[in-house]
Amino acid sequence: MTHDLLRDKVVVVTAAAGTGIGSSVARRALEEGATVVVSDWHERRLAATASDLGVKGIPCDVTVEEQVQELVDSTVAEYGRLDVMINNAGLGGTASVLEMTDEEWHRVLDVTLNGTFRCTRAALRQMVAQGSGAVVNNASVVGWRAQEGQAHYAAAKAGVMALTRCAAMDVAEHGIRVNAVAPSLVMHQHLAKVTSEELLRELTAREAFGRSAEPFEVANVMLFLASDLASYLTGEVIAVSSRHP
Repeated sequence: MTHDLLRDKVVVVTAAAGTGIGSSVARRALEEGATVVVSDWHERRLAATASDLGVKGIPCDVTVEEQVQELVDSTVAEYGRLDVMINNAGLGGTASVLEMTDEEWHRVLDVTLNGTFRCTRAALRQMVAQGSGAVVNNASVVGWRAQEGQAHYAAAKAGVMALTRCAAMDVAEHGIRVNAVAPSLVMHQHLAKVTSEELLRELTAREAFGRSAEPFEVANVMLFLASDLASYLTGEVIAVSSRHP
């Protein structure tokens, strides 16, 4: 069931290629009446996703400022405005602090935290100029909760939460909102490839519903935050999780 929550809105979704949260939120935004632009660093998968959805795809590596700015500029040139930026790009990995290299640490933070900052900054500058807009960031429950081998990812996601709260205050006077979701376990093809079955069973057992979330279930909360239903909500991080404390 759809409710035209984003009718006539121009929505950009980063890391939208593939079968995860990004492509799911892009599809749901379309269903809710939005004009959608999808972006990803992987051009072949991006082209496939854009073709499947029938939307514009713009390649973008969120670690490169010029590409981030081009994503915003191209969207505005094509559609005249940018109403919603959904920052979904992130990079994980598993390594103990004892063995983690500087390169591993910096790579995860540059994609997951710095990339979110770059996209948020570019989007907010446009939104301030046009006088409206909303940003929705993808954080994670590991920004709150400890998990072995996730120091770099957890630090990055905790940073996304803090960035969300502070950026919201920076643009509140312009009527622009910045919020985030914090999913727990969300099953998709990439997670299944990079996570052992033993760890997946352990993580699933901690979920109150006894299963992982589906990407569309996270996407639905992101759409709520992007929509006018959340018109008086800013600087918040909403857990999309049934996980036990």
